[in-house]
Amino acid sequence: MDHGGRDGQMPMCAMHMLWNTQVIDTCIIFKSWHIHTHFQFVVSLLVIVLLGVLYEYLRVFQRRVDDHITTKYGKGKRSASPPSASGRSTPERGARADEAVSLLNSGRVRNLGISVPTHFRVLRAVLYAAAVFLSFFLMLIFMTYNAYLIFAVVAGAAIGHYVFGGYLEMDNTGRKGMACH
Repeated sequence: MDHGGRDGQMPMCAMHMLWNTQVIDTCIIFKSWHIHTHFQFVVSLLVIVLLGVLYEYLRVFQRRVDDHITTKYGKGKRSASPPSASGRSTPERGARADEAVSLLNSGRVRNLGISVPTHFRVLRAVLYAAAVFLSFFLMLIFMTYNAYLIFAVVAGAAIGHYVFGGYLEMDNTGRKGMACH
């Protein structure tokens, strides 16, 4: 691959599909995020670490918003178990029990959660979209196969998890680890 520099042209971005440790002429996602110096590379590493920390903060903030909604609008509301097909209070045995309950309810599944007001639904959607965008952005950085950039993504996730993961929920059902979304 020609890295330019001749005839007054700017050096080109190096693109690798294998593990590498290139520093100079590395481009990170965009042509405009082109590393020309070691200082730019170090600054880019710090930015990537901060993006990883931000992703972990977004995950914690999303949980806090959900907890706030549950506390504010879920008072006195209790999730009840759906009735069994036979009408007994004990659940049916076997995989067909859920199908029978669904058929008895005309195919409609009862929503056992709480209704979320529109402004909180918008906030939750924006936070979710930001988390998905940031997770895919970090994935693209990871896919540069640059060992230093990969380390920066992982370090940001670890630092963010350490900083924002000091509280362990007793019921963490439905919580995801670092994933694309």
